[in-house]
Parts: sequence; C-alpha cells; structure tokens
Amino acid sequence: MKIIIINGPNLNLLGKREPEVYGSTSFDDYIKVLTQKYPDIKLTYYQSNIEGELISKIQEVGFDYDGIILNAGAYTHTSIGIADALKAVSTPTIEVHISNTFSRETFRHQSYISPNAKGVIIGFGLKSYDLAIEAYL
Repeated sequence: MKIIIINGPNLNLLGKREPEVYGSTSFDDYIKVLTQKYPDIKLTYYQSNIEGELISKIQEVGFDYDGIILNAGAYTHTSIGIADALKAVSTPTIEVHISNTFSRETFRHQSYISPNAKGVIIGFGLKSYDLAIEAYL
C-alpha cells in the first residue's frame, strides 16, 4: 500500500508554531514515528507553502497511490484549485487537521477540501494522521 501525506502552508513549523494549538513535535520527527508504526506501508511525505506545488503533487500522485492524507492548512478555507485537483484524480483523499477547526475562528469552519474527500479527521493532534492511515487499512 502506498500512502502520501501532503502538508500545506506553515506545517513545516510544527513544533515551533503555536505549540499550545499544534503541539511541540515537528512533523519531520513525527513522520519517523509513523514509518516505524506502519512498516508495511510505503509512506511518503511532502510539504509546501505554495498552493501550485500542492496541486502539482496531487496531480503527480493522484493516479498511482492508494491514498492521500491532506492537511492543506489555510488553503483548506481558500483554495478552489486544490479542491479541483482532488476532484480530477482517482486516489481517495482523507482531509486531516491537527486542531479542531470548528473551535477556532469562524473562517476556519469552511472547507473546500471536505466535499472532495473520502473523510475528514480533525482535532486529535498529530494522532489525526494515525487515524487517517488506519482508515485506509
């Protein structure tokens, strides 16, 4: 099974950015935990702060992978382009958010990703990624 985790803007700052919201673990450290926990899965990780690069990655993997786990960060609430890319590919996507977006600012309550996702997991910290992997299993 091949699964890719795609993280959007500012998620490269996990462990440093708002630790009260996002925790104190970097994603580089967390991906090591996930690859050890799921040795039978070919787990790939990609992060970009640039919307077009996220769209290009979705198009690149969207026909060859078994699953996409997408945390589009702030683009969740603004990017019709990412939503369209998800509609255009055949690989199922699970939308993930570390924080509970519904307990935050009102603008975070809207997602352009959700209608194009197999499911949505929010608010369980980095464990949200584990839950997404389990959903594919």
